[in-house]
Amino acid sequence: MRFVARQPKEGINVSDTHPLVEAGTLVVGLTAIFVIIAVVLIFMVEVVLYFVSAEDEAKLFDGWLPEDLVTVSYTDERLLETQALVDRLVLHWPDAPYEFRVEIDDSEQANAMALPGGLVIVTQGLLDEVESENELAFVLGHELGHFKNRDHVRALGRGVVLSIFFAALTGNDVAGIGIKSADLTLRSFSRRQEARADDFGLQVVNSEYGHVNEAWHLFERWGGKDDSIIDLVKYLSTHPDSGDRAATMKRHAEEKGWQSDGEITPLSW
Repeated sequence: MRFVARQPKEGINVSDTHPLVEAGTLVVGLTAIFVIIAVVLIFMVEVVLYFVSAEDEAKLFDGWLPEDLVTVSYTDERLLETQALVDRLVLHWPDAPYEFRVEIDDSEQANAMALPGGLVIVTQGLLDEVESENELAFVLGHELGHFKNRDHVRALGRGVVLSIFFAALTGNDVAGIGIKSADLTLRSFSRRQEARADDFGLQVVNSEYGHVNEAWHLFERWGGKDDSIIDLVKYLSTHPDSGDRAATMKRHAEEKGWQSDGEITPLSW
């Protein structure tokens, strides 16, 4: 039998699938792989950090500040009084492993953060929003609750992993990565974590004043605003929506038998 050579069919090495479909499949596949790797790394880092004691954490981050933080003067009246208020509230947490220090971020956005080592960040925007010491005490007590439950350690783990990923994607030097407050605030706490922090905040407020009057007043005011206005309140980007939050806190106070009326302490500024 004689062999007759034939020309290969035209387009034999060309896929029948459209190039855009193939490109889309590749992008989706790579994205899924990156997400899976990130989730695994985040879990591993969180587990490791969870076994770092609060005392070791406090030593490790002693004197540390986020590199993107713009602080007010250490003689600022509001800084001194906010620090004094935190010191009073911590007295109701006798075995607190941190020496808490407060810094005020020179930002108009209303926000508060619990960062590693016992660092509590409060923005000028938030201090402009609160109308009484009782309101501010609850916000600070809420952040102390995150420290008590060590929620900030989990946020730290997520921040570190995602920072490394961003550095790898952008080509930046991984060794030069700093843990920015913006990195941490983007990792929202779960509703359960926030609820537990709210409970602790109410507890220390009740211990300090003998009642919880106006502890949730700030959230009632925010809840009455239009969504377009609420979007401007940065605090709500890292904390639950204020819609049902005040009602939940009221129910919790009733269950605990805490008084919801009492003398309100004004702010000095």
